[in-house]
Amino acid sequence: MGVMNRFMNFLGLQEEEEIVEREKFPAQEDEIETPSFEPRKNQRGSNVVSIHSQKNVKVILYEPRSYDEAQEIADHLRSHRSVVVNLQRVRNDQALRIIDFLSGTIYALSGSISKIGSNIFLCTPDTVEIQGSITEMLAEDSDYNRMR
Repeated sequence: MGVMNRFMNFLGLQEEEEIVEREKFPAQEDEIETPSFEPRKNQRGSNVVSIHSQKNVKVILYEPRSYDEAQEIADHLRSHRSVVVNLQRVRNDQALRIIDFLSGTIYALSGSISKIGSNIFLCTPDTVEIQGSITEMLAEDSDYNRMR
C-alpha cells in the first residue's frame, strides 16, 4: 500500500482493502478437490446495496463552547454520522470560524450543510441526503442579520 493510499485512508476518502488469507489443508490422496461454488466477481462495480448495511444510524447533537471543539464535530462527520450543531452559546466570531472549518470538512467529504434555525446547522456526510428547506421566520431579528 502506497503512502498516498494510506493518507487517503486516514482522511476517510478511500476504503481500505482487506486481504483475507485462508489456511490450506493438505488434501488426502483419494479425495479429489472440486470447487462447489463459482468465485465471486469484483463487487465494487455493483449497484446492489444491502438494506441492512446501516443498522446503527446516529445523529449527534453538539453544542460547542469554543472553536477547539470543531475538530470533534469533524471526526463525527468522518465516521459517517450526521451532526446537529447549535452555535447559540459561542461568540459570533467563533461561530463563523466553526462554520468555516465545518464547511471545509464537509466539502472534503462530499457532504452537505443546511441551516435549520437561528445559529443551528445540520451537517451530514455523503451517505445522508438533505431534502427540503426550513423558512426563516425571524428575518427582522438583529442576531439573525448579523450571522447571515
